[in-house]
Amino acid sequence: MTGLFASLTRVAELGGPVVMILMGVSVLTLALVLYKLWQFHASSVGKHSALRRAIAAWDNGQLSEAESALKQSRSYLAPLIASGFAAAPRERLAAEAEAHFAKLESGFRALDSVAQLAPLLGLFGTVLGMIDAFQSLQSAGSQVDPSLLAGGIWVALLTTAVGLAVAMPTAMILSWFEARMDGERVFADTAIQTICAPREPKADA
Repeated sequence: MTGLFASLTRVAELGGPVVMILMGVSVLTLALVLYKLWQFHASSVGKHSALRRAIAAWDNGQLSEAESALKQSRSYLAPLIASGFAAAPRERLAAEAEAHFAKLESGFRALDSVAQLAPLLGLFGTVLGMIDAFQSLQSAGSQVDPSLLAGGIWVALLTTAVGLAVAMPTAMILSWFEARMDGERVFADTAIQTICAPREPKADA
């Protein structure tokens, strides 16, 4: 752990303020990701097996079985399904579902901003580093030391590498979150449609 801290300190010293900003952004991004993971877990996102049983029972006209299965669910959508069983209007159910989704999707825009701006911030640091390297080269005049230029260039490129290292995992995690929410929307829409328009009972032969 001490070696890792020393390496991060070295990177910050070489990259300058831009790298320090990116490292701060990465810490805040990690905190936001961990919070969203906890929020998804606490809301039982994607864990709708009991709700599926309740909706299927409701669709088949088995009202008592539907109520029993609903009580077993810990999903954040359970109150929504209960409102549907109580004959709440479809529009109200859809609005309540969107309110739940908006809460779960809070922070997505921040992650998207990090994924888009971190590479640009890294590139900005690289440009500043290249300017500094060429200024040093100009000051050296005829006594040019190739190692001076090479050292300045690799230090400048370090900021781009750090920016990409922050942006790429953020983009991947955001895509995973968005895919989960797409699945939630499909499930909620199907559930609302089924509850509000259950299948007609079969006539006895």
